Amino acid sequence: MEWLYVMMPIAGVKIFWPGLIILGVGVGIIGGFFGMGGAWMVTPGLNILGFPMAFAIGTDIAHMAGKSLISTMRHGKFGNVDYKLGLIMLVGTVVGFEVGAQMVMWLERLGVVDFYVRILYLVLLAIITWMVFTDVAKKKKKEREALAAGKEVDKLATGLDWSKTLHKIKIPPMVHFKEAMIYCSAWLPIMVSFLTGWLAGILGIGGGLIRMPSLIYFVGCPTHVAVGTDLFEVMISGLYGTATYTYKGRTELVAAMIMLVGAAIGAQIGTVATKYIKGYGIRIAFGLAVVGCMLSIIMKLIPRWVPVLKTPMDISATVLILGLVACMSLYIFVQMLKGASKEVAQKKAAAKVSIAQ
Repeated sequence: MEWLYVMMPIAGVKIFWPGLIILGVGVGIIGGFFGMGGAWMVTPGLNILGFPMAFAIGTDIAHMAGKSLISTMRHGKFGNVDYKLGLIMLVGTVVGFEVGAQMVMWLERLGVVDFYVRILYLVLLAIITWMVFTDVAKKKKKEREALAAGKEVDKLATGLDWSKTLHKIKIPPMVHFKEAMIYCSAWLPIMVSFLTGWLAGILGIGGGLIRMPSLIYFVGCPTHVAVGTDLFEVMISGLYGTATYTYKGRTELVAAMIMLVGAAIGAQIGTVATKYIKGYGIRIAFGLAVVGCMLSIIMKLIPRWVPVLKTPMDISATVLILGLVACMSLYIFVQMLKGASKEVAQKKAAAKVSIAQ
């Protein structure tokens, strides 16, 4: 089965290339749908496939930059991108990203980068999982209470209302963001982007994993605008990250190109799917994907304390991460087909009514 493996010239490791293709296509769909580069799955995925963590980070950033460009263009056509908000957030993103990248180089010199990055991933994923499902639970509770009181359900209501509190902070300059439909201090998105950029530089992600929920819960963006605006940010930070990690010699361009071929196709599918799956449907699917990713990282940590389980845990983690990507991608693809078919049927029915009249 030697033909299923390809040597990576810079990292110096042999990699299961079908796994790279599965990650590329699947994460292209998932990234376009959730509004992120999908690095929260790809970085652990590349590490599981055999890349040292520093190379997994650099390689993933390189592949996601091009894919996010394609997704951003598609979302822009749907009016899902607030470019003013994205450009303002660039200030914090670039500074935070470089601080995080320097910390990775420091941890690599100490020889502890793999362990600490995985632990930070676990903590972050656990927090995001709690935020998403707490938000969904509170939203459903509000809907039940409204129905019980005989009131109309507010479709714009959210479970977590942190953004409303943060909008009360009136530190100049105050800015109005048209597409996001919010008015707040410019310092709010700048500080959010700095923190997400810092974590992005450490974890090797475009920031989408944390920026998309941050845009929703802290900045107050509608879900579909958060998706598109986040992809715009992922594109910019990804291009910057590719440059800085390539300069540091931690980018495996062969693997990035293999993944990008599939990701370019997948990103188109995922982006179009957001037209048919809105709001809390996106958030619930996102939360389930985060849980699966968290389990795969735990499997990779277990052999540190129980060495005899290294082989079965490595195999299980690989199957889980690739299976998660495949199943989530299939779900999004099927929902897109159903939505498109329904839309076509409605247009045909409308056309018949128009002709009859």
